[in-house]
Amino acid sequence: MKKIPVVAALCILLPITVLAQTNTPRVDQREANQAARIEQGAASGSLTPREAARLDRGQQRVERMEARAKSDGVVTAGERARLHQAQDTQSRHIAAQKHDRQHDFNHNGRVDRPHRR
Repeated sequence: MKKIPVVAALCILLPITVLAQTNTPRVDQREANQAARIEQGAASGSLTPREAARLDRGQQRVERMEARAKSDGVVTAGERARLHQAQDTQSRHIAAQKHDRQHDFNHNGRVDRPHRR
């Protein structure tokens, strides 16, 4: 008689633990923040269309990595570490491209040259 409550508890808890292990809220939030940074840079002109497209491809790469990590139902600590490392790299790329001296302030698809004195 005692085996039934234990089996019932396992049947209830097993799906919850599997869902908890595939949940990656920090990764998802960072992806959203980085996508917003790219869009803001493109809108302000600090990113050229070509730079924005390259950074978008980098974001897609991180999203594919996350999908592969989740595909087996468990995101291991190693997979999580690789995701964070990829996001750190992507974040550095975004910052570097936003703060280089290439701008597209008039949004014509060409790099605006700074005036030389």
